[in-house]
Amino acid sequence: MDFQPTQDQRDLRAGVRDLLAGRYGREALRASVDRAADTGRTVDRSLWRELGAAGFFALRLPEDEGGVGLGLPEAVLVFEEAGRALLPGPLVATHLAAGVVAGAAEGAAVVTAFDLEEELVTHLGEADAVLGLPGVWTGEPVRSADPLTPLTRVSRRAQSAAGYAGHSPGVREAGALLTAALQLGSALRTVELAVRYAGEREQFGQPIGAFQAVKHLCAQMLVRAEVARTAVYAAAVTQDPAEVAAAKLLADEAAVRNARDCLQVHGGMGFTWEADVHLHLKRAWVRAEQWGTAARAEEELAAALMAEALQGAEQGG
Repeated sequence: MDFQPTQDQRDLRAGVRDLLAGRYGREALRASVDRAADTGRTVDRSLWRELGAAGFFALRLPEDEGGVGLGLPEAVLVFEEAGRALLPGPLVATHLAAGVVAGAAEGAAVVTAFDLEEELVTHLGEADAVLGLPGVWTGEPVRSADPLTPLTRVSRRAQSAAGYAGHSPGVREAGALLTAALQLGSALRTVELAVRYAGEREQFGQPIGAFQAVKHLCAQMLVRAEVARTAVYAAAVTQDPAEVAAAKLLADEAAVRNARDCLQVHGGMGFTWEADVHLHLKRAWVRAEQWGTAARAEEELAAALMAEALQGAEQGG
């Protein structure tokens, strides 16, 4: 089985990267942070509609339903680029809502989901709908680690009745895989940031990238990101639930640990508000709790391995 992207898939990824670089570069990212601090708004509705017009949300809808007619492998590549750019908003939920919630496919509607196992929901105050649930949901805003991912606390009873467990297995797995792709994009971006800074910052008359300790940090970051990339791409092709769980687990680890190591490479500069590294770390923390935690992924993997072992024992016996 060939897990390498085709030329069409690479062109798709390059096109999305160009779109986001032109529309949501570093200046736009920092402007989003400032706007969120002033107004509490994190979703740029005009950009959301542009993404809809570009097919971001309707990517997996059949062409006869107004979609692009592609699959999960292509969606993973697109979401990887969104993660690399730290694009804010409930991207996964709106993508999953295309064809189900009016306006989602076109980017005219912002859709969130009960994708956290606690009683917290992201972007609820800016959402037009909640995936799979009727009515208007409200709650108490709470402070989020990520300035671009607002959180709202709903009642535990409401969350229990309508939440994460209410999504069908196919929706949960697609949500987990697309979130893993976002994490992968962030992990790859922090490798780039670390390597660039290591080549520019000098100490003792030479770039810090010449020091063995920094080289090791950057090398470990690259290995983590590439292992996660392999797992995410493979799971997009096979769509095996155990492989999706593994991909989410590896991508979460890569995003969080790479952001931490990138901070280490930057030294004191990395902890300042002006640097972007902390934004990757904060977003990675939140995403690691969405569409399945590490504990849930480990349980799913353990169950799959146990089932496989029992099946092998029965066949052998």
